[in-house]
Amino acid sequence: MPTHTKLEKALASAQGLSADLKTFSQDTDDQSAKQMFKQLADTADNIAQSIQTRLDFVKEQEPQYKQ
Repeated sequence: MPTHTKLEKALASAQGLSADLKTFSQDTDDQSAKQMFKQLADTADNIAQSIQTRLDFVKEQEPQYKQ
């Protein structure tokens, strides 16, 4: 499997995780759990952004992605 495909899968997973964590945060009345889920969602968002940055770099540098 090409690197860009792996990165795209990892990006989708991180984005999905973030969305799930945000939902968990909204679904609980426990303030400490709500805060924990929000912090974890922020971490997942940061991971997704890092993966997106790397994916953009790979697509920019690799000749097979240039049109």
